[in-house]
Amino acid sequence: MNKNFDDWTLLKKSIHNESRRPIGYKEREVWWAYLGENIGTEEDGKGRNFARPVLILRGFSKELFWAVPLSTTKKRGPYYFEFTFNSKMSVALISQIRTLDTSRLVRKYGYADEKDFITIKTKIKKLLDYSR
Repeated sequence: MNKNFDDWTLLKKSIHNESRRPIGYKEREVWWAYLGENIGTEEDGKGRNFARPVLILRGFSKELFWAVPLSTTKKRGPYYFEFTFNSKMSVALISQIRTLDTSRLVRKYGYADEKDFITIKTKIKKLLDYSR
């Protein structure tokens, strides 16, 4: 599969150089975010803006947060969680959790259901539990 790293690099430079103030965000919100063109099986953004919906898990500052990319491709297993978002099936790609800067946020898309959010966080805690 051919990757379009050149166009992503140009867009990434543009995003980095914009003098935008950090966008306010809250945990449990779903945003479209510039995820870019990534290596191997790391989750890419889609379209010419290399964007994809992400679920905001935890904020660390006004500029930095953890997010989980979302997909509509059905996937099963301990590293995925299917849930309904905006009346459509979505899959949280738990193994693809990322730290993102708010400059990657494009627009707010909505809120995940609180019960689904808690389930996703529980699955992440299990993934990070090294004592098993």
